[in-house]
Amino acid sequence: MKLITPSSADYSALINIWEDSVVATHHFLTASDIARLKHLILEHYFDAVSLQCAVDSSNDIVGFVGISDDNIEMLFVAPQVSRQGIGKALMQWAFSKKITKVDVNEQNPNALAFY
Repeated sequence: MKLITPSSADYSALINIWEDSVVATHHFLTASDIARLKHLILEHYFDAVSLQCAVDSSNDIVGFVGISDDNIEMLFVAPQVSRQGIGKALMQWAFSKKITKVDVNEQNPNALAFY
């Protein structure tokens, strides 16, 4: 695994990871919530943060983190590769950027435990 800075051409891969991860972990969201958020993230939020991606040996994106100022705004890992150190590697990159805060959905117990 290596970390790369994505371009806007990678947004479709990022939003697919986001959606797969949200469906797997954010059981408190409805399908309409996810559709609404998906549009906002794709059209606005990706451009509002500094993104870093984890890619596998095939150069497929398997996770990403988005930071703004000193805050982690988003961190998502493809469900099929969760618990393999990808989130930790993305967090270490964020720490190198002097991140001191994180936004997390408190209704997501796995995310709470991770952070």
